[in-house]
Amino acid sequence: MKITKSKRNNIIFLIVFAVLLIPQTRKPIQVFLQKGLALISPPVINENKQSSITDYNWKLKDESGTILNFEDVKGKVVLVNFWATWCPPCIAEMPSLQKLYNDYNNKIEFVFVSDESFKTINSFLEKNNYTFKVYKEASKSDFFNIRGIPRTFLIDKQGKVVIDKTGAANWNSDSVRQTIDDLLK
Repeated sequence: MKITKSKRNNIIFLIVFAVLLIPQTRKPIQVFLQKGLALISPPVINENKQSSITDYNWKLKDESGTILNFEDVKGKVVLVNFWATWCPPCIAEMPSLQKLYNDYNNKIEFVFVSDESFKTINSFLEKNNYTFKVYKEASKSDFFNIRGIPRTFLIDKQGKVVIDKTGAANWNSDSVRQTIDDLLK
């Protein structure tokens, strides 16, 4: 039996459609596609368009219950990342964030925020050999009003948001590293 080009295309379409409907195959495919987007460096915001954090009244809690008062990072370069373990773009950008963390964790403050249980978070971190600390919000922030994840902010010592990126990005790029190096001077 000969399959026409039209029938072959329909079969391929149905297979792709079915694979995307099955949760066990959908997530890895989405992560793979997002990794392509995560190759792009996030842009720096023009200086005249940068917003400033005016209210540092935000409290975060780590797994042991220790509170991080965001006021404590005032005057430092800070990277704040909102993410979740179920989020394909978050998963796609995590390797670049870990590499950046490896090199800059003693130079800038990293604040990773998730609203999932610490059991879920820790399982994900352990499985992927990620070593950064994750926080949950203990109070809401007036400034960080997040509607989509991943959402990452790079904040300078004066509290200006230098990078504000929603979606996957390459946080280990030369341009991000140069931006951080410039902010540390």
